[in-house]
Amino acid sequence: MANLQSVKGTQDFLPDRYRLFLHISDVARKIASNFAYEEIAVPIFEYTEVFKRSLGDTSDIVNKEMYTFEDRKGRSITLRPEFTAPIVRSIISNGIQTFPLRLFSTGPLFRYERPQRGRYRQFHQVNFENIGSKGPMADAELISLADHFLKKLGIVDVTLEINSLGDNVTRSKYTEKLVEYFSKFENDLSDDSKIRLNKNPLRILDSKDLGDRKLIEGAPLISNFLTKESKAFFDLITSYIDGLNIPYKLNPSLVRGLDYYTDIVFEFTTDKLGAQGTVLAGGRYDNLIKQMGGADIPAVGFGAGIERLMELFEGNIVIPRSVSIFVLSEGCFACGLKLSDQIRLNNIRAEIDVTNNLNKSMKKALDNNAKFIIFIGDDEVKNNVYKIKDLDSRSEDTLDINQLMRKILSYGF
Repeated sequence: MANLQSVKGTQDFLPDRYRLFLHISDVARKIASNFAYEEIAVPIFEYTEVFKRSLGDTSDIVNKEMYTFEDRKGRSITLRPEFTAPIVRSIISNGIQTFPLRLFSTGPLFRYERPQRGRYRQFHQVNFENIGSKGPMADAELISLADHFLKKLGIVDVTLEINSLGDNVTRSKYTEKLVEYFSKFENDLSDDSKIRLNKNPLRILDSKDLGDRKLIEGAPLISNFLTKESKAFFDLITSYIDGLNIPYKLNPSLVRGLDYYTDIVFEFTTDKLGAQGTVLAGGRYDNLIKQMGGADIPAVGFGAGIERLMELFEGNIVIPRSVSIFVLSEGCFACGLKLSDQIRLNNIRAEIDVTNNLNKSMKKALDNNAKFIIFIGDDEVKNNVYKIKDLDSRSEDTLDINQLMRKILSYGF
């Protein structure tokens, strides 16, 4: 038989690792609830046009990273590489007209790129979108949400970087200057950036090519081209962030990798993940919904990769306390099953163990963070009593079923 392996860029979450995965998802869901975000689920795949219309045909995702295929009727289908476009598609196709919406989502995404630390071809994100809120308070509140989320996970060694991409007028003027600047170095640009120079010069600023990066250092800064309105909008956001005591760094080269962003963009970054230093990122995208065929509705959002957060997590995930039931002989199986069922009906974690080796069973119980061990042997079944051991106090009692359940319930699992 062939040596079966997982597909490159994918991973198995075994119980210990998946416990951490679920913890991060649960914290995100709790933060979403605290900020009055409602959870939404969208399909794992969409018509390819959903992403081409939203992400831009000069983005690396569209050009290099999408998993795209034809279905049996010849329709082009793409596994979702990000959440925002499918959520916007959902709003449009479902005819939603009541705004603002605060939406939280989580699940797998797919991008064909070189696997490395914290980056996979099938990966997972938590995602937050505030759709329909135009004022700068929405942007500041979303950054506050992101800050709450990371702090709740105990991830504090990060830096918030922010920039403004301005409005349409800003970008039009800035694009002219970028073309003027990069045209002087066209022969030195990477092949991708040569294409971007004609299609979307702003994308050059997001290039990872080392030669491009050197040229980018001398490029004009978008902050010098902000309209009065865009600068005022950005200044209000930063003043609100200051008021929340969230430290940040202005990064005039920050553009993000997708075409739909306007005004503020932001990232929480770290130096603990090597080249892939972005932990959480997002920004405002006021033009996207109209661009995709919907109404002219403003929006701001961010996404965070769960795998990268797992790399940064330094705490311990505690297994919930439980009750272990040691069944000592075959004649006690029915009694053990009935007791475990009664315990579980009270929403208490219980594990039944057919015990041939007490030492091994005891180790397993300790590994599973058991609070109590209940021993059921022939004598216990005959006398309708149970021997229970408290693993914290090391005390033992022999109790009838009513006394036993009162003792277990009194712990407050």
